[in-house]
Amino acid sequence: MTYRITTDRSELDIDLIHRFLSEDSYWSARIPRDVLQRAIDHSVCFGVFDDHRQVGFARAVTDCATFAYIADVFILPSHRGRGLSKMLMQAIKDHPDLKGLRRWHLITRDAHGLYAQFGFEPLSAPERHMQIANLGVYDDKESFPGPFVNHSGA
Repeated sequence: MTYRITTDRSELDIDLIHRFLSEDSYWSARIPRDVLQRAIDHSVCFGVFDDHRQVGFARAVTDCATFAYIADVFILPSHRGRGLSKMLMQAIKDHPDLKGLRRWHLITRDAHGLYAQFGFEPLSAPERHMQIANLGVYDDKESFPGPFVNHSGA
């Protein structure tokens, strides 16, 4: 099998990505398709393909200058164990828009060994990092009130 990685969004199989993230991942369970589409639209995305069939995905949420957050990394179970996660992470680290970043972040429950191979390590100063973790946001339809309304009059 010949695998390739592309950042061409027109090749992404959004149905496959949504199905995996919403049904099979622990980190994006029940993510609404429109929310996923917005996330893809505002990220540098990487699709892993076996010929013309998508078998993996990742995205970098980034300003393309100083910071990137790596998210939604997956390889379909039927294609695991072939080095594709490593190939995907190397493609992310080598992407020209992501070269020279000052800080990279990601969150993982079970892939520390993979990410350590690419320089990731536990937070050096966790007391400096803060978060808002609204983990039930996809369960509450009222969390998506619709378009932004500018109340400032501007």
